[in-house]
Amino acid sequence: MLVRHRKLLWGFVFAALTVGALVAPLPGLDRTAIHDEVVISRPPAQVFDFVATPRHWPAWHPASLAVAGATDHPLERGERVAETFMLARRGGVVVWTVIESQPPRTWSIEGVAAGHRVGTITYRLTPAMSPSLTPSAERTRFEREFRYRSPTLLFALINWLTLRDQLQAESTEAVRRLKSLLEAQPAP
Repeated sequence: MLVRHRKLLWGFVFAALTVGALVAPLPGLDRTAIHDEVVISRPPAQVFDFVATPRHWPAWHPASLAVAGATDHPLERGERVAETFMLARRGGVVVWTVIESQPPRTWSIEGVAAGHRVGTITYRLTPAMSPSLTPSAERTRFEREFRYRSPTLLFALINWLTLRDQLQAESTEAVRRLKSLLEAQPAP
């Protein structure tokens, strides 16, 4: 009888340790970067103004459902906007704060949802190279990078198994839509 209780006790101890390990905070070792880039046949300033203006986000990013706050202009450092999203079948509201704005080259935002940092999105824009290997003022090489870290081992496992691939697919679709939308607009 004592052996049976001892096995049961060790079973509970093992289960508790396993659950604890899965939900314990990670020391920040697991970081993920989702990176996409595309050449858009529009000048860097036009692309920058479009992507840094939140009211345009739902038109080109499949995860963006709505935005609230300062949405009618390219946001500058320190400005905030709230975005309602559905990303990898998970929805919520994230508050983005601009942490860097260097028009028309770089723009970065950092997100917080439910009191937790969710990640950083950075856009880098450079004049695209022409066939003669000179920078073109009318074409932009647009890079989008979403960086986030796994707060727990369980999140890291889910990220490795499915989440990262879903986020990559949505990001790739977003950049494709952005290119289509901007190139469909009349040239300035």
